[in-house]
Amino acid sequence: MLSLIRAMASCLLALFCAHGAAAQTTWPDKPVKIVVGFTAGSATDVTARMFAQKFSEAWGQPVIVENVSGNSGAIGVDRVAKAPPDGYTLMWSGNAAITILPSLQALPFDPLKDLTAISTSLVMPSVFVVNNDLPVKSIAELIAYAKANPGKLSYGTPGVGTPQHIAGELFCHLAGIKMEHIPYRGANLTDVMSGVVPVGIQNAGAGMPLVRDGRVGGIAVTSLKRASSAPDLPTLAEQGFPGFEATSWFALMGPASLPRPIVEKVRAESLKALADPEMQRKFAAMGLDLVGSTPEETRAAIAGDIPKWAKVIKEANIKTGQ
Repeated sequence: MLSLIRAMASCLLALFCAHGAAAQTTWPDKPVKIVVGFTAGSATDVTARMFAQKFSEAWGQPVIVENVSGNSGAIGVDRVAKAPPDGYTLMWSGNAAITILPSLQALPFDPLKDLTAISTSLVMPSVFVVNNDLPVKSIAELIAYAKANPGKLSYGTPGVGTPQHIAGELFCHLAGIKMEHIPYRGANLTDVMSGVVPVGIQNAGAGMPLVRDGRVGGIAVTSLKRASSAPDLPTLAEQGFPGFEATSWFALMGPASLPRPIVEKVRAESLKALADPEMQRKFAAMGLDLVGSTPEETRAAIAGDIPKWAKVIKEANIKTGQ
């Protein structure tokens, strides 16, 4: 009897494994959802939709972008972390909720334990922009104006804990000035254009078109080197802040325990998208640089960035409410 039970158990296990392998081979056989933690029209959203279209064409299934905004992308990340690891809920995420927020607040997920890294696809610097009526044309002039007009300056970012927020607070700390932080849910430069918020720190993809059109003034980029999309705009490092760097990256991820065949299929298709000349042209216009890292490289970058940002947050005494 015992041998019969063991034989039946072995058969059931074999059937289960065969079914799982078959499911991975045929994936996807229904619509796939990509969760984005920011609003429609943000750089995260726009780039996610570009990849979603390519994925849908390749897989013959709808690939739907779902915007789950709030808490600098953390609400969307939590949605994916709690999803079943079947490949039908993926995430296109920036680095804020994954590498910065863990040092600012308690989160309902662990970035390294509750998620599967697939590939970091793109990186982008941020840009400091100012209202055209503000008498500021450089970082030095911004610092001088802030010191001459204490309590009068504020700056907007895509949200608390974003690279833009950290860049702003670190800048204020190093410059010895105060500016009130105004967090938004994604890119919002309307208030900078109108003067409601005189200063903005946004992804280059959102900020540079307005700078080129003359609707706001650009005074600095947050990358170590000048951005290809803004070669005439000096870095903060060039303007008295050596080593200053705060960039955004965008990565494909899924829930923990996402099967490796699905991980590889998604990454392979993302690399094809990055190799597409039309996609490359669009990314360049948005100020984005191509990456295409492996799952292991992406996970290692996350593991390295968490303590790096934690050190910056501690040294600059950055709080969630700032």
